[in-house]
Amino acid sequence: MSVKRNDIEIIAAPSILGLTLSGVQDLADSLLAAGLAQRLQVRHPVRHVETLNALYNEVRDTATHCLNPQLIRDFSITLGNVIISVIKEGRFPMVLGGDCSILIGIMSALKRSGSYGLIFLDAHADFYEPERSSTGEVADMDLAIVTGRGPAILTNIDDLQPYVKDENVVHLGQRDIEETVKFGSRDIRKSNIRCFSMVEINDRGIEQVMAEALPYILELSVESCWIHFDTDVLADEINPAVDYRLPGGLSFAQVEYVLRNIFQAVSIAGISVTCFNPRLAPDKSIARNIVESIGSVFDK
Repeated sequence: MSVKRNDIEIIAAPSILGLTLSGVQDLADSLLAAGLAQRLQVRHPVRHVETLNALYNEVRDTATHCLNPQLIRDFSITLGNVIISVIKEGRFPMVLGGDCSILIGIMSALKRSGSYGLIFLDAHADFYEPERSSTGEVADMDLAIVTGRGPAILTNIDDLQPYVKDENVVHLGQRDIEETVKFGSRDIRKSNIRCFSMVEINDRGIEQVMAEALPYILELSVESCWIHFDTDVLADEINPAVDYRLPGGLSFAQVEYVLRNIFQAVSIAGISVTCFNPRLAPDKSIARNIVESIGSVFDK
């Protein structure tokens, strides 16, 4: 399903409640300054979602072991309402974070209106239990939360738990497997989430992986899918501007290949972009490269 450029609406949702006050709150401004709207030929004005970043609390909540759970819930509801509004207007939401906790607002909103799948591009599994997380950052447990694992304040907004079923999730590009073992995270590979790790991509090639992933996605019993693009899935040497770096990763060409094939074959409801920290890329070239990569996916 090709997305018409005229239908794209950019939503700036620069919440860092699930991470730290490190710079990812500048992601949207950075990509917009690098020409994202112009590259996509977006005609609609950017929607800016008010954040609660000024209320950020670095002390973990004693009941949930998470940072800022009530603030994240409140922000998620606000973001979710914007997502639903954009979709009802017949537009394609492109949500610029912020950190990965914005996915809670997105997927809970989609669950209100139907059954949606999730295509998750991320270097990390984001599958920690709060009590196993060394930081309490919801950005390292967002995939667990949207699939129903974690405290009810985040997993069960509007009694909609889970926002997406395991079998309707595809994870691409994980390369933190050793780290998850070290810190005692749940093993995402033991769930019903379909995983294509970076090891598998390196061994088999992106073409063979996508030849297996696409038929799986097309068989999902969902109305449409959401794409979540955490920029740390990109190789560290081409995008070191992330808070949690790992060696290896996808090239821009591989990300474009994945996204282009998905957009051409699958009904996609929207896309989120997260965790790029422009303060770690002062020359602005990485932002320009990300803009060009995203833009190329929407070229005919």
